[in-house]
Amino acid sequence: MVQLKRHGSVKRFGPRYGRRVKDKVAMVEASSLHNRLCPYCRIAKAARLASGIWHCSKCQSKFTGRAYTVTKESRSTVASEGLEVTEEIEE
Repeated sequence: MVQLKRHGSVKRFGPRYGRRVKDKVAMVEASSLHNRLCPYCRIAKAARLASGIWHCSKCQSKFTGRAYTVTKESRSTVASEGLEVTEEIEE
């Protein structure tokens, strides 16, 4: 018999909104419950207060980040880290 995939917190939507949307919401909600690494004290005690506002319970610092992650790196920055940029200087 095939095992069913449990959706956890998105069961509240029932048959509405489709499978992909519910899978994405489940992924975001599951990852938002975990504590993140604080950029100041480097301990996993940063919790999300509001969209983009984070608070570390260890060092009592409040800082901003992305909506669901602490880091502020853009996707283009992360993607271009592997590429080496060289410029020629004209004399």
